[in-house]
Amino acid sequence: MTLTINRPERRNALTGSMYQALDQGLQAAQADPACHAVILTGAGDCFTAGNDLSEFQATRSLTDSPALAFLRTLANVDVPVIAAVEGHAVGVGVTLLQHCDFVYAGETAQFSMPFVSLGLCPEGGSSTLLAQLVGARRASDWLLLGRQFDAAEAYESGFITAVSPPGHALNEAQAAADVLGRQPAEALRISKRMLREPGRAELMRTFDKERDLFTERLKSEEAQAAFRLFFDRKSSQS
Repeated sequence: MTLTINRPERRNALTGSMYQALDQGLQAAQADPACHAVILTGAGDCFTAGNDLSEFQATRSLTDSPALAFLRTLANVDVPVIAAVEGHAVGVGVTLLQHCDFVYAGETAQFSMPFVSLGLCPEGGSSTLLAQLVGARRASDWLLLGRQFDAAEAYESGFITAVSPPGHALNEAQAAADVLGRQPAEALRISKRMLREPGRAELMRTFDKERDLFTERLKSEEAQAAFRLFFDRKSSQS
């Protein structure tokens, strides 16, 4: 199954309805015993600019947002998930990659997690997963300084699986999916579950903690000021 984030006119910024569609796609893949892999990619020359910031200004309930519901499903599916990244991956577009089993990125891809710059805090499990993947020093660099990093650094740190020539990440993802498609389906899912299961309960607790803190940060003056600045800049450019 291939799931494409398809909103290129807004750099594939994600809305609540888009998260719900992604969630439903993952659940359908999980329910289909013939599905050996899910490819997650973005339309055009951008993976995703992250969450549509206009939706951060709406009143949020104390339960999971559509984004977090999608991330929980992504973290829990036993079907292998392969990401193909071209162009920019921002915010949740980076944190969701931590839950994918394979990540292929074009060599011109750029990654950033500007949560602190927006008056927010890490989400998507990144407050614990990122340091496990790339080490505490680099996690602090990317999260606290909000420093953008490229595909070469992402690969060197162990954050992604491989770097591809520009425009070829999807080809690499499809090649990996073809190999997975030749594996025995039940053994494939059991093996992924064995790899993921030891950390899943703790990850769900991390999601809960991050959700509560993130919701509070959204209401903070720091975050609201950052959002106003973002939309003022956007308005002046249009």
